[in-house]
Amino acid sequence: MTLPAQVRLIEVGARDGLQNEPQLVATAAKVELIERLADAGLTTIEATSFVSPRWVPQMADGGEVLRTLLTRPRRRPGVSYPVLTPNLKGFDAAVQAGAQEVAIFAAASETFSEKNINCSIAESLKRFAAVTDAASALDIRVRGYVSCAVTCPYEGATAPAQTASVVRRLRDLGCDEISLGDTIGAGTPAAVQRMIEACAAVVPLASLAGHYHDTYGMAVANIYASLQMGMNVFDSAVGGLGGCPYAPGAGGNVATEDVVYLLHGLGIETGVDLERLLGAAGFILDYLGRPPASKVARALLAKRAAAVRAEQR
Repeated sequence: MTLPAQVRLIEVGARDGLQNEPQLVATAAKVELIERLADAGLTTIEATSFVSPRWVPQMADGGEVLRTLLTRPRRRPGVSYPVLTPNLKGFDAAVQAGAQEVAIFAAASETFSEKNINCSIAESLKRFAAVTDAASALDIRVRGYVSCAVTCPYEGATAPAQTASVVRRLRDLGCDEISLGDTIGAGTPAAVQRMIEACAAVVPLASLAGHYHDTYGMAVANIYASLQMGMNVFDSAVGGLGGCPYAPGAGGNVATEDVVYLLHGLGIETGVDLERLLGAAGFILDYLGRPPASKVARALLAKRAAAVRAEQR
């Protein structure tokens, strides 16, 4: 078995991770988090979403966040800041703020689609066609997300063929990369591999990414199973931030720290400095007033604290 030599990580903590936080995070803190993540070596950092502030108050400052990132002297070269644009209105606002990469969000479950974006899968794809057409005209890259790619909180296990069907339709719309989401984190390695196999039969494997939540503690195992299938792009969130209001019981995204530790242990290049990543995690978790969900962060921070105590004796 040959694993990929290099993996690209898509950091989603600042958008997917923070969007459901009850405590409003200041614009300056969001920008600082994203810049710390870039300093750690992450090169694709989802910055915000352009959605109705009535539905997602946390993202009301999306335009300000993106404009600040794009104009700061501290901006690192080669770092991109994709944003979520669920409809044409959001897309237009994102373009005005300087967006060069956008994402759209579909589901493999009809029930979840209705509860999440208030329309059927077919209706959502029709809505997204306007976004992808506008993006194509402006040469803006579009990424697609598929929620409930493995299991659904309302319908149970998702048939791999159903996920593959949505993936193919997103590809036909113009999405050059499609992220497969285990939204409630109930997937297992075997189920994830069956899903990837079905999707890779209808679109190139190189255009697929894994987006796994850690509700049942399976996210890292699912990433390893995906690596075995040849997948080399994964979404993760610093500190394990995240969840979904329309997926009862869903835990946070897999922690970027845990993913980096796994990949480096396998000899796979990520370009990420784990120590700096821990610093970024510590910054946002201190701001939110919570301990890290990442087991790697807990272990390394405890080790660091023990070393400090030993020096003080």
